[in-house]
Amino acid sequence: MIEQKRLPSDSPALGLEQGLWQSGKTYVAGVDEAGRGALAGPVIAGVVILPNVPGLKRALQGVRDSKQMTSRQRAIWAEKIKEIALAWAVGAASAEEIDALGILPATRLAVTRAIQELSLQPDFLLMDYLPWPGLQIPHRMMPKGETQSLSIACASVLAKTSRDTLMQQLDFEYPGYGLAQHKGYGTQRHRAALCALGYSPIHRRTFSFQEQARQITLFE
Repeated sequence: MIEQKRLPSDSPALGLEQGLWQSGKTYVAGVDEAGRGALAGPVIAGVVILPNVPGLKRALQGVRDSKQMTSRQRAIWAEKIKEIALAWAVGAASAEEIDALGILPATRLAVTRAIQELSLQPDFLLMDYLPWPGLQIPHRMMPKGETQSLSIACASVLAKTSRDTLMQQLDFEYPGYGLAQHKGYGTQRHRAALCALGYSPIHRRTFSFQEQARQITLFE
């Protein structure tokens, strides 16, 4: 039995999902990504299909925009999301692919790979804003979607925890950059390490500091 507590005021809602379920959409997937504005490492997308069951919002009451959660909170809720979800998956596009394609096409590639990994294929996508001409799956995109949709917030948690874990592993392979601390973003320490050590194989060579700042302003 779920303890009856007042939900946090910043907890994302289920109104979008409920409207789609009522319209006959069974598998509504939330989509979000992590690492779009980083200087190193992949961009990783998360996709989550939540069940249409009573008490769902309360069962996931601690989930919100992953950037508003601590690392410990994200880790705890990531496991609960995986237990509750009908289906979930993550997909990635590497730094090499980001350099070759550009950040937006690479992000779309990561989302596509995540969707392809799902055990259930979604009939509707709820997404944080991501320009995507020609996307065939019915969808709705919205700025700051992780604050409006619980499904998107869940996807943001899985994308963030997956990428953070990977960056901690990459810190052992490429020491000196501080990847475990800043997760590849353009902090002062990271920029100083780049000046001292140069690029590693996981750095985005075409992703300038100016472009990184612009991406954070637009999308993060």
